[in-house]
Amino acid sequence: MSERMHGIETESLGERLTMGALSALQGIASHYAQVLPDVACLKIVIANAYLIGNPRDHAEWVLVDAGLPGTVGTILKEAEDHFGKDNPPQAIILTHGHFDHVGALVELVEHWEVPVYAHEQELPYLTGKANYPPAETEVSKGLMAKLSPAYPREGINLGGYVQPLPSDGEVPSLPEWKWIATPGHTPGHISLFRESDRALIAGDAFVTVKQESATEVLLQDKEVHGSPAYFTPDWKTAWESVKRLDELRPELAMTGHGKPMQGEELRKQLSTLTANYGKLAVPDKGKYVQ
Repeated sequence: MSERMHGIETESLGERLTMGALSALQGIASHYAQVLPDVACLKIVIANAYLIGNPRDHAEWVLVDAGLPGTVGTILKEAEDHFGKDNPPQAIILTHGHFDHVGALVELVEHWEVPVYAHEQELPYLTGKANYPPAETEVSKGLMAKLSPAYPREGINLGGYVQPLPSDGEVPSLPEWKWIATPGHTPGHISLFRESDRALIAGDAFVTVKQESATEVLLQDKEVHGSPAYFTPDWKTAWESVKRLDELRPELAMTGHGKPMQGEELRKQLSTLTANYGKLAVPDKGKYVQ
């Protein structure tokens, strides 16, 4: 017996209980932080979304990623508080389409009626044509990894609202930013980079918390790690993507999970991850490990 939850279909009682528990936590586990004058991080339970735009004059803005299922109310409230009532984003940009990055997307699109942009290789998962590979529990003993088979992996269908990102690296409605292909965690994963201040939105190409561990997710100690291992099927490509981001020498990294990191400590840890990726990021075992 299946059930549709905000455009994402779950398949079991275990999934419904797990997602229900995550949604129930959002009221006590959401946090809003102004990272840069025109970039804010909205952390909801285990995942981050980003609001790009200057809040002082209720200017035009863009949303990057769309949180967990059940979090639409939190995102709408923060957007209204930040940019004013009746001021929808110009667009929604997706780093990728996993459930914790598109959980509120169907409802947000229906409410705002704005375009969504993603890499063309991510479109099958956003138009109902494909599902992501099954999660891999053997990558870690951590609770988040063990629960991963309960996380939705089904694609959603945004219909005509979703469009491919321009092939020249431009980001619609964000002229100062460029998108960079960083596949591996998903086939069409992207990151966003602004040269002027070397700000990076990395999605899950790398993260700043050990996402496989519930304890680490709760503590939120800042430390650079590879992609969430339970949902990464292509480790060789993921490594190439981290190398690409390391070469940018970012001043600030904002990731899909964990707190923003900046400065020399960020660059040092990212370079260490790049140089030792096989040891630090790739699991010892699992069906996607070669």
